[in-house]
Amino acid sequence: MKAVTIHRHGEPEEIRLDEVPKPRSGANEVVIRLMAASLNHLDIWVRKGIPGLKFSFPHIMGSDGAGIVDRTGKGVKWLRKGDRVLIDPGISCGRCEFCERGEQSECVSFGLLGEHIHGTFAEYVGVPVENVHPIPSHLSFEEAAALPLVFLTAWRMLVTRAQLKAGEDLLVIGIGGGVASAALQIGLAMGVRVIATSGDPKKVKQALELGAHHAFNHNDRDIAEEARKATGNRGADVCAETVGAATWSKSLQALAKGGRLVTCGATTGPMGETDIRRVFWNQLTILGSTMGSRSDCREMLRFVERTGIRPIIDSTYPLEKARAAHERLMRREQFGKIVLTIGQDSLSFQ
Repeated sequence: MKAVTIHRHGEPEEIRLDEVPKPRSGANEVVIRLMAASLNHLDIWVRKGIPGLKFSFPHIMGSDGAGIVDRTGKGVKWLRKGDRVLIDPGISCGRCEFCERGEQSECVSFGLLGEHIHGTFAEYVGVPVENVHPIPSHLSFEEAAALPLVFLTAWRMLVTRAQLKAGEDLLVIGIGGGVASAALQIGLAMGVRVIATSGDPKKVKQALELGAHHAFNHNDRDIAEEARKATGNRGADVCAETVGAATWSKSLQALAKGGRLVTCGATTGPMGETDIRRVFWNQLTILGSTMGSRSDCREMLRFVERTGIRPIIDSTYPLEKARAAHERLMRREQFGKIVLTIGQDSLSFQ
């Protein structure tokens, strides 16, 4: 089968299209013929090399994917060949104390497709059956592939961890990225007021077009001042932080009394300045969040089905143009998800 691989860490020039063996299905595994896969910033970090993370080369990248069931193991009872499915990319052991209490993303050996094991930038992928879910009925394969990692991450951040409620004010930092865009859509569907920021004026405009109640450029506006202006000088109830050091202190300042900051990333660096006095005086809560549990994923998918949400797709590329897709992601030009379409003849590689 064809797969997008790297044979060593480095720049986009290391990305190549290879012929690799088709995966086999174990007793409780499913082989999926992939129709689409989507990119995440994780793919850039995997390509460049993550300190402490080791895997064998050649390595197949990609965490998100959607397609049809090709083959199932003997222990798989509820799936049939031809079923339309998407993949929860989180891999857990199923045996540790965290898995036993249903918190798979806290597993002591938690990993992701495309990061710790071979991923979805391929014609086929084999995954444990518990990672496979029916595609919401209104979504295409491309939309389904754009859904799992970012929507599951945003769902756990906002609903499971921050306990966001209808009528509250949600501040989303760095709109345009996959998780931030998903947070915007989930928040609007929940009936909260969404305030969005970006360093790109085009993305600010796009956020307003998607329904954000207020949006601004955080490179020339003060995040805390703008958030208070948009909330009658009260501040946001919840802040979804994915940017990290560059916006961290202002995100904390933007919160109302009793506000909750929830973070899943630090793309501009891990060492954000925290005024501890502000935390205790305003009784703020700082929450970390990573991916989501199996129950988080099921609840998120039911929500998407019920509300009719469609993930925002920035652009699509055929599998053989994965390098060009990576380069677009690196330039941070996208608003929403970049998707690879799979299943067409690959004639060239760019």
